[in-house]
Amino acid sequence: MKISLVRSDMSKAWIVEDDLWDLIEPLLPPWPGKSPGPRPVPDRQCLQGILFVLHTGIGWEDLPQELGFGSGMTCWRRLKRWTDAGVFDQLHQILLARLNAANRIDWSRAAMDGSHIDAKKGAPEQVRRRSTAVSPAANTT
Repeated sequence: MKISLVRSDMSKAWIVEDDLWDLIEPLLPPWPGKSPGPRPVPDRQCLQGILFVLHTGIGWEDLPQELGFGSGMTCWRRLKRWTDAGVFDQLHQILLARLNAANRIDWSRAAMDGSHIDAKKGAPEQVRRRSTAVSPAANTT
């Protein structure tokens, strides 16, 4: 299966193509059995609503109902549910593996930032980091 990660038509970058949806759909958690009523908006439509909001930068509450993606709050709740379930982390790993298998990643341009990776060698205990919290000004009297 060939997956194109770059759309030729960026005017509707929020549209999820069938081949990408085939990767995403199995990762989604099942709909809760004790949920009251039916699921109002299909997952694919919600995902496209999420992508529309992220692509355009509009507020969740400004998502146009005419697009058929559901309300902004519905999309936001689904995004939270999927994020909590680790869907996007799993998708990221799958896409990285496929890109790597297709030799589409230039690893010579990869960088590792020490602020995100623990450096355990030679550090028997966690280093105390300087606080970035707001603190009151020093008393000068």
